[in-house]
Amino acid sequence: MSNPGSREVARAAIKMSLSESREEERELKNAFAKLNIKTAAVDYGGDFVTSVNKITERSVVAAKREKVIQELHADEGAVAGATREAISQVMPKAIGLNVGGKIGIARYKDHISVAIFFGVGLLHLDEVAVGLGHRAVSS
Repeated sequence: MSNPGSREVARAAIKMSLSESREEERELKNAFAKLNIKTAAVDYGGDFVTSVNKITERSVVAAKREKVIQELHADEGAVAGATREAISQVMPKAIGLNVGGKIGIARYKDHISVAIFFGVGLLHLDEVAVGLGHRAVSS
């Protein structure tokens, strides 16, 4: 792959969100770095309604910490917007329930994708979902 586009960046974000351990995260991060795709991942959990802001904040903080984005208003807004889009896709399943999972973030030049793997819990009857958002921002 010589020039990743929005599909490859979205795929990288999804793979990061599905990683099962910090070791797997590091391996994926290194593999994507060879393709010049910057990535980050972070765990989250809690009541869905009260977690929405926390999930968005964690996405932005992780993206800055891992140098996926710069500390610029446009970059932070792109990650926050993509995160909110991903959250909105699973809201009907998750509202009023506990959620937990992982946020995967990926960027190549002006493409930024955020994927959120949700485990939605109700007793032992768990549901799973993945939300995905994409934004374009000047590189």
